[in-house]
Amino acid sequence: MSGWWAFLEERTRREVDAQVSSDRRMAAVRAVWEALRPLGLGLHEAELVVHKRYEALGDRVRFRPPDPLDVRSLAARAAALPGRVTAVEAVWDGDTVHDWFVLLVAVLERPAGEGSLATVHHGPGGSAPAPAAAEAGRALADYLGVPFHFASPDVPDDEAPRFREVRGPSPGP
Repeated sequence: MSGWWAFLEERTRREVDAQVSSDRRMAAVRAVWEALRPLGLGLHEAELVVHKRYEALGDRVRFRPPDPLDVRSLAARAAALPGRVTAVEAVWDGDTVHDWFVLLVAVLERPAGEGSLATVHHGPGGSAPAPAAAEAGRALADYLGVPFHFASPDVPDDEAPRFREVRGPSPGP
C-alpha cells in the first residue's frame, strides 16, 4: 500500500473507500488529491493510491457495467442531448489506470458542442476498444443519417483531428 494512505484523515479514507466501492474512480482520485496535494502529492500518485484501494477492496467493489453499444441505447442517449446531432464521432482518450479507451460522442449543432454517448474500454472478449466503438458509432450514424468520424481507428491518438477540425463548423441560419 502506498505510504500516502497513512497521511489521509479517517473521514477522507472512508469517503475514498465509499467512492471506490461504488466504482467512482475519479471522485476517489479527487478526494485523495485534494487532501494530500498540500503535502506534495501529484495527480498520478493520487491515481495510484486509488488503484491500490481498488485492489484492497477487491470483491467489495460494485463495478458499473460497460456502456451499452446497441443502436437503440445509443439513439436514446443521443435523443436526450440538448441539440440536433450532426455527426457521431469516436475519439481516443486514456489515463494511467484504464490505458487507452474510446469515447463515442454526438457532435451537436445547437448548442454547438458534443454530448457523451458511451465509453468503450474493451471490445468483445476483452479485445481492443476501437473496432467495437467504430462498429457501434457507424451503426448509430447510419441510423441517424449523419456522418461518422474516427480519425485514428488503428492507433491510439488523442490528438487526432476532430470532426469539426476536418469538416468545419456547422453553417449558421
